[in-house]
Amino acid sequence: MGLKYYSLAFTFALIVAKGFGQNPEQSAKTSPKDSVRDFKFSIHTTWLSFVNFEEEKKNLQHYELHFRYKLTDKDKVGIKLATWKLFAPMGIPLWDPLFLKESEFYPGRVREDGLGLTYQRMLWKGLFAQVEIMPQLKTYFDANNKKIGNGFKLYTSYHLGYHIKLFKNRMFIEPQIHCQYWPINTNVPEGFKAKENRWNNYFLFEPNIYVGVKF
Repeated sequence: MGLKYYSLAFTFALIVAKGFGQNPEQSAKTSPKDSVRDFKFSIHTTWLSFVNFEEEKKNLQHYELHFRYKLTDKDKVGIKLATWKLFAPMGIPLWDPLFLKESEFYPGRVREDGLGLTYQRMLWKGLFAQVEIMPQLKTYFDANNKKIGNGFKLYTSYHLGYHIKLFKNRMFIEPQIHCQYWPINTNVPEGFKAKENRWNNYFLFEPNIYVGVKF
């Protein structure tokens, strides 16, 4: 996904945060009847699960779902399910001129499916830090969409964001910046490996927005 769309995502998050940010004076006047409810469970997903702005050859087919449980006022744990289909190495920096250039595309596609764990720690008001660890099974396809192999990746990500309550805490959004690192990546076919060896096994400073509902 192009830089302009990441910029759009982050700009939208800032606008929403400003629009729904509560004035301290208004908070003081809130009656008990209007106070927000406290929920233990939540389900949320990234905005990429709903929209994709690129043409088919750059469509990540990204779907992601998180189930989260509130342990304390500051600590939440969860389960993450995700699938996406990469057309180029994930390690190409967002600011590199070759980002999204066809010269760096794989000779096919790789689908990555994972089930992982998440932990979120509230730092100050809505500000939070989060870590996610997700083992992934990888399926490689050639240019004709024929399966040519399987592999394994250990995918981790590290997040800094802000939790914004909506509709008396029933819903929320979480604009954030995160970095990804994958220390293990096995059984990569030669054509794919030739592309990946040119780049990092990490990706820095990706802006994102998550939206969810509590119950």
